[in-house]
Amino acid sequence: MNIIIFGAPGVGKGTQAKILSQKLNILHISTGDILRDAIKNQTELGKKAKEIVDKGELVPDEIVGEIVKETIRSPKCKNGFILDGFPRNIHQAKILSSILNEISNSEPVIIKLVANDDVIVKRLSSRLICSKCGNILNENEVSDNFICPVCKAKNSYYRRSDDEESVIRKRLAIYHQTTAPVLDYYQNKARIIEVDGTLSIEDVTKEILNKLE
Repeated sequence: MNIIIFGAPGVGKGTQAKILSQKLNILHISTGDILRDAIKNQTELGKKAKEIVDKGELVPDEIVGEIVKETIRSPKCKNGFILDGFPRNIHQAKILSSILNEISNSEPVIIKLVANDDVIVKRLSSRLICSKCGNILNENEVSDNFICPVCKAKNSYYRRSDDEESVIRKRLAIYHQTTAPVLDYYQNKARIIEVDGTLSIEDVTKEILNKLE
């Protein structure tokens, strides 16, 4: 099964992608992760991407698409994949359609997680992240001399600079302008499943699995 997970920043795409990857036995492809891996491993595409990143520029859609293509072609994706972070615009969606037509001649299932902007702002602006292991908690769960329940580090939780309200709203504006229209592209090309992203993590997963059946 090939899946693309969509939704605004902070709606829970990465969390659900990891869970679904395990439950469906398919690879979770985070485009940010595979891009960093390509650069770290100094692949040919990784070298090209690094040159661009080092200049402070964005990696072109075509290079990101080629890295995604390499990943989808790998044996790890023999059972399918769940794609998180790509496509982010219509140009990338067309690139992905070309890749899938070449490899599997099929369009993916689209999972759209929905949440109101104000809910997302409240969720993101109240989260804290462990600097040691990356675990995320709500600020209400963290107190003085707090010990991380995952890695046991002490006083390691902090708020990311991009979790300030003004930054979050700017990210949401970009999403609505460039990424949300991708769903229009897929209207007649793929099955689209819509799920309320404000539910608990467990309920969102349950809803997705029920609708996939």
